Amino acid sequence: MPRLKKRRSKKAGLPPGTLIHIGEKKAETPRITLIDYDEKQFQEKEVEAIEECFAFKDKHTVTWINIDGIHEVEVIEKLGKCFDVHPLTLEDILNTEQRPKAEDFDDYVFIVSKMLYYDEKKDSVRSEQVSIVLGSSFLISFQEAEGDVFNSVRERLRKGKGRIRKAGSDYLAYALIDAIIDHYFIILENFGEKIESLEDQLVTAPTQETLQSIHNMKREMIFFRKQVWPLRELIAGLTKGETPLINESTHVYLRDVYDHTIQIIDTIESFRDILSGMLDIYLSYISNKMNEVMKVLTIIATIFIPLTFVAGIYGMNFKFMPELEWHWGYFLALFVMGVIAVFMVFYFRKKEWL
Repeated sequence: MPRLKKRRSKKAGLPPGTLIHIGEKKAETPRITLIDYDEKQFQEKEVEAIEECFAFKDKHTVTWINIDGIHEVEVIEKLGKCFDVHPLTLEDILNTEQRPKAEDFDDYVFIVSKMLYYDEKKDSVRSEQVSIVLGSSFLISFQEAEGDVFNSVRERLRKGKGRIRKAGSDYLAYALIDAIIDHYFIILENFGEKIESLEDQLVTAPTQETLQSIHNMKREMIFFRKQVWPLRELIAGLTKGETPLINESTHVYLRDVYDHTIQIIDTIESFRDILSGMLDIYLSYISNKMNEVMKVLTIIATIFIPLTFVAGIYGMNFKFMPELEWHWGYFLALFVMGVIAVFMVFYFRKKEWL
Protein backbone atom coordinates (compact mmCIF):
# COMPACT_ATOMS: atom_id res chain seq x y z
CA MET A 1 0.00 0.00 0.00
CA PRO A 2 1.59 3.33 -1.03
CA ARG A 3 -0.07 5.21 1.84
CA LEU A 4 1.77 3.00 4.34
CA LYS A 5 5.16 3.69 2.83
CA LYS A 6 7.38 6.39 4.28
CA ARG A 7 8.74 8.96 1.86
CA ARG A 8 11.65 10.30 3.91
CA SER A 9 14.46 9.89 1.42
CA LYS A 10 14.49 13.63 0.70
CA LYS A 11 15.59 14.31 4.30
CA ALA A 12 18.50 11.89 4.31
CA GLY A 13 21.71 13.62 5.44
CA LEU A 14 20.18 17.08 5.92
CA PRO A 15 20.51 18.97 9.22
CA PRO A 16 17.53 19.24 11.62
CA GLY A 17 15.12 22.05 10.80
CA THR A 18 15.68 21.87 7.04
CA LEU A 19 12.36 22.77 5.42
CA ILE A 20 11.40 20.33 2.68
CA HIS A 21 7.88 19.27 1.82
CA ILE A 22 7.48 15.50 2.17
CA GLY A 23 4.22 14.11 0.87
CA GLU A 24 1.76 14.40 -1.97
CA LYS A 25 1.02 17.79 -3.49
CA LYS A 26 -2.77 18.02 -3.05
CA ALA A 27 -3.35 21.71 -3.92
CA GLU A 28 -2.17 23.85 -6.82
CA THR A 29 -1.69 27.01 -4.80
CA PRO A 30 -2.03 27.55 -1.06
CA ARG A 31 -5.32 29.06 0.08
CA ILE A 32 -5.08 31.25 3.18
CA THR A 33 -8.17 32.18 5.18
CA LEU A 34 -8.26 34.34 8.29
CA ILE A 35 -10.91 34.57 11.00
CA ASP A 36 -10.52 37.15 13.75
CA TYR A 37 -13.11 37.36 16.53
CA ASP A 38 -14.03 38.02 20.10
CA GLU A 39 -17.34 38.10 21.91
CA LYS A 40 -18.47 41.31 20.17
CA GLN A 41 -16.91 41.32 16.72
CA PHE A 42 -16.21 38.82 13.93
CA GLN A 43 -14.12 39.16 10.79
CA GLU A 44 -13.54 36.53 8.09
CA LYS A 45 -11.62 36.91 4.86
CA GLU A 46 -9.37 35.16 2.37
CA VAL A 47 -5.95 36.79 2.07
CA GLU A 48 -3.80 36.93 -1.04
CA ALA A 49 -0.39 37.15 0.65
CA ILE A 50 0.77 35.66 3.93
CA GLU A 51 2.09 39.05 5.03
CA GLU A 52 -1.49 40.26 5.56
CA CYS A 53 -1.74 37.93 8.58
CA PHE A 54 1.24 39.42 10.40
CA ALA A 55 -0.74 42.39 11.74
CA PHE A 56 -2.97 40.02 13.75
CA LYS A 57 -0.15 38.55 15.83
CA ASP A 58 -0.41 40.81 18.89
CA LYS A 59 -4.11 41.65 18.81
CA HIS A 60 -6.27 41.06 21.87
CA THR A 61 -8.79 39.13 19.79
CA VAL A 62 -8.53 35.47 18.79
CA THR A 63 -7.10 34.92 15.30
CA TRP A 64 -7.49 31.69 13.34
CA ILE A 65 -5.25 31.42 10.28
CA ASN A 66 -5.91 28.39 8.08
CA ILE A 67 -3.61 27.37 5.23
CA ASP A 68 -4.79 24.82 2.64
CA GLY A 69 -1.75 23.51 0.77
CA ILE A 70 1.64 23.29 2.47
CA HIS A 71 3.91 22.51 -0.49
CA GLU A 72 5.16 26.11 -0.83
CA VAL A 73 7.94 26.22 1.74
CA GLU A 74 8.39 30.01 1.53
CA VAL A 75 4.87 30.65 2.83
CA ILE A 76 5.36 28.35 5.82
CA GLU A 77 8.77 29.81 6.55
CA LYS A 78 7.55 33.44 6.53
CA LEU A 79 4.62 32.61 8.79
CA GLY A 80 6.92 30.73 11.17
CA LYS A 81 9.31 33.67 11.48
CA CYS A 82 6.52 36.11 12.23
CA PHE A 83 4.87 33.95 14.91
CA ASP A 84 8.18 32.66 16.35
CA VAL A 85 7.56 29.03 15.43
CA HIS A 86 10.56 26.75 15.95
CA PRO A 87 12.22 25.39 12.77
CA LEU A 88 11.69 21.82 13.99
CA THR A 89 7.95 22.52 14.19
CA LEU A 90 7.97 23.91 10.66
CA GLU A 91 9.84 20.80 9.54
CA ASP A 92 7.15 18.57 11.09
CA ILE A 93 4.41 20.63 9.44
CA LEU A 94 5.93 20.05 6.01
CA ASN A 95 6.38 16.33 6.67
CA THR A 96 2.94 14.83 6.13
CA GLU A 97 4.03 11.41 7.47
CA GLN A 98 3.97 12.60 11.08
CA ARG A 99 2.42 10.52 13.84
CA PRO A 100 -0.38 12.31 15.76
CA LYS A 101 1.24 14.09 18.71
CA ALA A 102 1.26 17.19 20.91
CA GLU A 103 4.38 19.14 21.88
CA ASP A 104 4.69 22.08 24.28
CA PHE A 105 7.13 24.80 23.21
CA ASP A 106 6.29 27.24 26.07
CA ASP A 107 5.17 30.02 23.68
CA TYR A 108 2.89 27.69 21.74
CA VAL A 109 1.57 24.14 21.62
CA PHE A 110 2.11 22.13 18.46
CA ILE A 111 -0.55 19.51 17.63
CA VAL A 112 -0.57 17.01 14.78
CA SER A 113 -3.69 14.96 13.98
CA LYS A 114 -5.12 13.04 11.06
CA MET A 115 -8.30 14.12 9.30
CA LEU A 116 -9.93 11.08 7.70
CA TYR A 117 -12.49 10.76 4.92
CA TYR A 118 -14.27 7.73 3.50
CA ASP A 119 -13.85 7.56 -0.28
CA GLU A 120 -16.96 5.83 -1.65
CA LYS A 121 -15.53 5.44 -5.16
CA LYS A 122 -12.30 3.77 -4.05
CA ASP A 123 -13.98 2.14 -1.03
CA SER A 124 -11.12 3.18 1.23
CA VAL A 125 -10.17 5.63 3.97
CA ARG A 126 -8.32 8.75 2.86
CA SER A 127 -6.02 10.51 5.31
CA GLU A 128 -4.89 14.12 5.50
CA GLN A 129 -2.53 15.60 8.06
CA VAL A 130 -3.71 18.62 10.04
CA SER A 131 -1.08 20.57 11.99
CA ILE A 132 -2.11 23.13 14.60
CA VAL A 133 0.03 25.80 16.24
CA LEU A 134 -1.80 27.08 19.32
CA GLY A 135 -0.67 30.40 20.77
CA SER A 136 -2.02 32.63 23.50
CA SER A 137 -4.27 34.62 21.16
CA PHE A 138 -3.90 32.85 17.82
CA LEU A 139 -4.29 29.46 16.18
CA ILE A 140 -2.68 28.47 12.90
CA SER A 141 -3.88 25.33 11.14
CA PHE A 142 -2.12 23.71 8.20
CA GLN A 143 -3.91 21.33 5.83
CA GLU A 144 -2.72 19.49 2.75
CA ALA A 145 -5.69 20.45 0.55
CA GLU A 146 -8.92 22.42 0.49
CA GLY A 147 -11.95 20.89 2.12
CA ASP A 148 -12.21 19.82 5.73
CA VAL A 149 -14.60 18.93 8.56
CA PHE A 150 -14.45 22.35 10.21
CA ASN A 151 -17.54 23.91 8.62
CA SER A 152 -19.57 23.38 11.78
CA VAL A 153 -16.91 25.26 13.77
CA ARG A 154 -16.93 28.12 11.27
CA GLU A 155 -20.73 28.34 11.46
CA ARG A 156 -20.62 28.54 15.24
CA LEU A 157 -18.10 31.35 14.97
CA ARG A 158 -20.16 33.24 12.40
CA LYS A 159 -23.38 32.96 14.37
CA GLY A 160 -21.82 33.29 17.80
CA LYS A 161 -23.42 30.07 19.05
CA GLY A 162 -22.26 28.50 22.28
CA ARG A 163 -19.23 29.72 24.19
CA ILE A 164 -16.73 29.55 21.31
CA ARG A 165 -16.72 33.34 20.73
CA LYS A 166 -16.40 33.97 24.47
CA ALA A 167 -13.51 31.57 24.98
CA GLY A 168 -9.91 31.79 23.87
CA SER A 169 -7.78 30.10 21.24
CA ASP A 170 -7.46 26.95 23.39
CA TYR A 171 -11.20 26.35 23.12
CA LEU A 172 -10.95 26.84 19.34
CA ALA A 173 -8.23 24.15 19.25
CA TYR A 174 -10.51 21.85 21.22
CA ALA A 175 -13.37 22.54 18.77
CA LEU A 176 -11.20 21.64 15.77
CA ILE A 177 -9.94 18.43 17.37
CA ASP A 178 -13.48 17.52 18.40
CA ALA A 179 -14.71 18.05 14.81
CA ILE A 180 -11.97 15.75 13.49
CA ILE A 181 -12.75 13.00 16.00
CA ASP A 182 -16.52 13.29 15.55
CA HIS A 183 -16.03 12.65 11.84
CA TYR A 184 -14.42 9.32 12.74
CA PHE A 185 -17.82 8.14 14.00
CA ILE A 186 -19.29 8.74 10.53
CA ILE A 187 -16.56 6.58 8.99
CA LEU A 188 -17.20 3.87 11.58
CA GLU A 189 -20.91 3.91 10.70
CA ASN A 190 -20.01 3.26 7.05
CA PHE A 191 -17.73 0.43 8.13
CA GLY A 192 -20.50 -1.01 10.32
CA GLU A 193 -22.98 -1.06 7.44
CA LYS A 194 -20.49 -2.76 5.13
CA ILE A 195 -19.62 -5.35 7.77
CA GLU A 196 -23.31 -6.17 8.22
CA SER A 197 -23.66 -6.59 4.44
CA LEU A 198 -20.63 -8.87 4.37
CA GLU A 199 -22.09 -10.94 7.22
CA ASP A 200 -25.28 -11.46 5.20
CA GLN A 201 -23.27 -12.59 2.17
CA LEU A 202 -21.21 -14.88 4.37
CA VAL A 203 -24.27 -16.61 5.77
CA THR A 204 -26.11 -17.02 2.45
CA ALA A 205 -23.67 -17.62 -0.40
CA PRO A 206 -20.09 -16.39 0.04
CA THR A 207 -17.99 -16.02 -3.09
CA GLN A 208 -14.40 -15.13 -3.94
CA GLU A 209 -15.49 -11.49 -4.05
CA THR A 210 -16.69 -11.83 -0.45
CA LEU A 211 -13.23 -12.95 0.62
CA GLN A 212 -11.66 -10.02 -1.24
CA SER A 213 -14.06 -7.59 0.43
CA ILE A 214 -13.25 -8.99 3.88
CA HIS A 215 -9.54 -8.67 3.16
CA ASN A 216 -9.91 -5.08 1.93
CA MET A 217 -12.04 -4.15 4.93
CA LYS A 218 -9.51 -5.65 7.32
CA ARG A 219 -6.73 -3.70 5.64
CA GLU A 220 -8.73 -0.47 5.95
CA MET A 221 -9.30 -1.13 9.65
CA ILE A 222 -5.56 -1.58 10.18
CA PHE A 223 -4.92 1.74 8.45
CA PHE A 224 -7.73 3.41 10.42
CA ARG A 225 -6.35 2.10 13.71
CA LYS A 226 -2.88 3.36 12.84
CA GLN A 227 -4.22 6.90 12.35
CA VAL A 228 -6.43 6.93 15.46
CA TRP A 229 -4.46 5.00 18.09
CA PRO A 230 -1.92 7.80 18.91
CA LEU A 231 -4.78 10.26 19.54
CA ARG A 232 -5.37 8.73 22.96
CA GLU A 233 -1.87 9.76 24.02
CA LEU A 234 -2.26 13.16 22.35
CA ILE A 235 -5.52 14.08 24.11
CA ALA A 236 -4.29 12.70 27.43
CA GLY A 237 -1.18 14.88 27.16
CA LEU A 238 -3.26 18.00 26.48
CA THR A 239 -5.59 17.19 29.39
CA LYS A 240 -2.88 16.51 31.93
CA GLY A 241 -0.39 19.09 30.67
CA GLU A 242 0.52 22.14 32.70
CA THR A 243 0.85 24.61 29.84
CA PRO A 244 -0.74 28.00 30.60
CA LEU A 245 -1.97 28.16 27.01
CA ILE A 246 -4.80 25.71 27.82
CA ASN A 247 -7.16 26.97 30.50
CA GLU A 248 -8.47 24.70 33.23
CA SER A 249 -12.02 25.21 31.96
CA THR A 250 -11.03 23.67 28.60
CA HIS A 251 -9.70 20.51 30.26
CA VAL A 252 -13.28 19.37 30.90
CA TYR A 253 -14.01 19.44 27.16
CA LEU A 254 -10.73 17.73 26.34
CA ARG A 255 -11.62 14.91 28.72
CA ASP A 256 -14.86 14.48 26.80
CA VAL A 257 -12.87 14.22 23.56
CA TYR A 258 -10.65 11.66 25.27
CA ASP A 259 -13.73 9.54 26.05
CA HIS A 260 -14.79 9.76 22.40
CA THR A 261 -11.33 8.64 21.34
CA ILE A 262 -11.52 5.59 23.61
CA GLN A 263 -14.95 4.73 22.18
CA ILE A 264 -13.58 4.93 18.63
CA ILE A 265 -10.58 2.74 19.46
CA ASP A 266 -12.83 0.17 21.15
CA THR A 267 -15.11 0.12 18.12
CA ILE A 268 -12.17 -0.33 15.76
CA GLU A 269 -10.89 -3.24 17.84
CA SER A 270 -14.36 -4.80 17.82
CA PHE A 271 -14.62 -4.45 14.04
CA ARG A 272 -11.17 -6.01 13.63
CA ASP A 273 -12.22 -9.00 15.75
CA ILE A 274 -15.46 -9.35 13.77
CA LEU A 275 -13.58 -9.28 10.46
CA SER A 276 -11.08 -11.86 11.73
CA GLY A 277 -14.00 -14.07 12.77
CA MET A 278 -15.64 -13.57 9.37
CA LEU A 279 -12.43 -14.65 7.66
CA ASP A 280 -12.38 -17.82 9.80
CA ILE A 281 -16.04 -18.47 8.98
CA TYR A 282 -15.35 -18.10 5.26
CA LEU A 283 -12.42 -20.53 5.43
CA SER A 284 -14.58 -22.96 7.43
CA TYR A 285 -17.33 -22.66 4.80
CA ILE A 286 -14.88 -23.42 2.01
CA SER A 287 -13.48 -26.35 4.00
CA ASN A 288 -16.95 -27.73 4.68
CA LYS A 289 -17.89 -27.33 1.03
CA MET A 290 -14.76 -29.21 0.02
CA ASN A 291 -15.57 -31.92 2.56
CA GLU A 292 -19.06 -32.30 1.08
CA VAL A 293 -17.60 -32.68 -2.40
CA MET A 294 -15.07 -35.23 -1.17
CA LYS A 295 -17.84 -37.06 0.69
CA VAL A 296 -19.92 -37.44 -2.48
CA LEU A 297 -16.92 -38.56 -4.49
CA THR A 298 -15.93 -41.04 -1.79
CA ILE A 299 -19.45 -42.53 -1.67
CA ILE A 300 -19.54 -42.89 -5.45
CA ALA A 301 -16.12 -44.54 -5.44
CA THR A 302 -17.17 -46.84 -2.58
CA ILE A 303 -20.28 -47.96 -4.48
CA PHE A 304 -18.28 -48.76 -7.59
CA ILE A 305 -15.57 -50.73 -5.77
CA PRO A 306 -17.63 -53.98 -5.45
CA LEU A 307 -19.15 -53.41 -8.88
CA THR A 308 -15.68 -53.15 -10.35
CA PHE A 309 -14.70 -56.30 -8.48
CA VAL A 310 -17.61 -58.27 -9.96
CA ALA A 311 -16.95 -56.87 -13.42
CA GLY A 312 -13.27 -57.74 -13.05
CA ILE A 313 -14.01 -61.34 -12.03
CA TYR A 314 -16.35 -61.93 -14.95
CA GLY A 315 -14.02 -60.16 -17.32
CA MET A 316 -11.39 -62.91 -17.00
CA ASN A 317 -11.31 -65.13 -20.12
CA PHE A 318 -10.31 -68.49 -18.63
CA LYS A 319 -11.50 -71.44 -20.71
CA PHE A 320 -13.03 -73.47 -17.87
CA MET A 321 -14.47 -70.50 -15.93
CA PRO A 322 -17.99 -71.28 -14.54
CA GLU A 323 -20.94 -69.54 -16.21
CA LEU A 324 -18.63 -68.36 -19.01
CA GLU A 325 -20.84 -69.88 -21.70
CA TRP A 326 -24.08 -69.77 -19.72
CA HIS A 327 -26.89 -67.99 -21.63
CA TRP A 328 -28.13 -65.91 -18.64
CA GLY A 329 -24.72 -65.27 -17.05
CA TYR A 330 -24.37 -61.71 -18.34
CA PHE A 331 -27.82 -60.71 -17.09
CA LEU A 332 -27.22 -62.38 -13.73
CA ALA A 333 -23.97 -60.45 -13.27
CA LEU A 334 -25.74 -57.15 -14.03
CA PHE A 335 -28.53 -58.09 -11.59
CA VAL A 336 -26.06 -58.85 -8.80
CA MET A 337 -24.19 -55.61 -9.44
CA GLY A 338 -27.47 -53.66 -9.31
CA VAL A 339 -28.52 -55.31 -6.05
CA ILE A 340 -25.14 -54.49 -4.50
CA ALA A 341 -25.41 -50.83 -5.59
CA VAL A 342 -28.97 -50.44 -4.24
CA PHE A 343 -28.06 -52.15 -0.98
CA MET A 344 -25.08 -49.84 -0.44
CA VAL A 345 -27.16 -46.73 -1.18
CA PHE A 346 -29.78 -47.77 1.38
CA TYR A 347 -27.04 -48.60 3.87
CA PHE A 348 -25.45 -45.16 3.46
CA ARG A 349 -28.83 -43.49 3.91
CA LYS A 350 -29.47 -45.43 7.09
CA LYS A 351 -26.10 -44.26 8.43
CA GLU A 352 -27.04 -40.71 7.34
CA TRP A 353 -24.00 -40.45 5.16
CA LEU A 354 -26.18 -39.31 2.27
